[in-house]
Amino acid sequence: MSTTLSARRRQRLHAPQTRAAWLLVIPFLVVFLAMFVVPLLYAAYLSLFTSQLVGGSVFSGFANYARALQDPSFWSGLGTVSLFLFIQVPIGLALSVFFALALDSGRVRGGKWARLLIFVPYAVPSVVATLMWGYLYGNNFGLITQVFEAIGLPGPELLSAGNITGSTMNILIWEFVGYNMIVLYAALRSIPTDLYEAAELDGAGQWRIAWSIKLPALRPAITLVVIFSIIGSFQLFNEPNLLFTLAPNAIGSDFTPNLYAYNLAFKNQDVNYAAAIAFLLGLAIAILSFIVQTRAARKEN
Repeated sequence: MSTTLSARRRQRLHAPQTRAAWLLVIPFLVVFLAMFVVPLLYAAYLSLFTSQLVGGSVFSGFANYARALQDPSFWSGLGTVSLFLFIQVPIGLALSVFFALALDSGRVRGGKWARLLIFVPYAVPSVVATLMWGYLYGNNFGLITQVFEAIGLPGPELLSAGNITGSTMNILIWEFVGYNMIVLYAALRSIPTDLYEAAELDGAGQWRIAWSIKLPALRPAITLVVIFSIIGSFQLFNEPNLLFTLAPNAIGSDFTPNLYAYNLAFKNQDVNYAAAIAFLLGLAIAILSFIVQTRAARKEN
């Protein structure tokens, strides 16, 4: 009897807190459902239909998905994204780790200003950054070409078909190294300084401390940064879409899967097929992120 009474009292005490919690959570749930879940379900619904000139939209099941898996343009975009994953992501990650370790060591003069300067490119909108770099890359008016010509050398064709992928990678590295550096730097600041002091007493230098203490402690943060980079690579859109106006012969409508889906939906008016490609893209992101997270968890264990 006393147990029942105490349970009722606890319920009375927690009831106001529960109501307050729901009042705070409900606005987020409403926005989340309206802006994410409902559009996602609607896109899934559209992907199961096919638009025809005669008869309008007809149910086609997974025909759009089968079509995407046989579409050379879709696989071409995935190939470009793979280059970003295996080239741009490791380079950007290495630079982020280097800057984070350098700033955390306390040996960099003006550490606060250096941290701000490295982070500032991330604060620049991707549209502005792409237009700025597009100007620098320009063959006729670009600053890089002008510098090469000033020293008597021909300017590099950075917006050509052979160089456009590397030029786009450079823009992404410039944009996101600062953000990744901040994530890694914050993780480094959470490491107890007692570990560093003990290592220094044992005669370890800064390189040894970084290799044996800091890098192992950074594994969860590095995993997070890698997952963010995977998602960002698959979602690549602004940079190639804007560079297309400067180099239409170098960037096609299928440069990335995201750009391809956009062109299908808003230029070709094939929203059903575009929805299927978007879902396949989301599935690829989920699988790769799961693989990275699983492998990181195994290494920690």
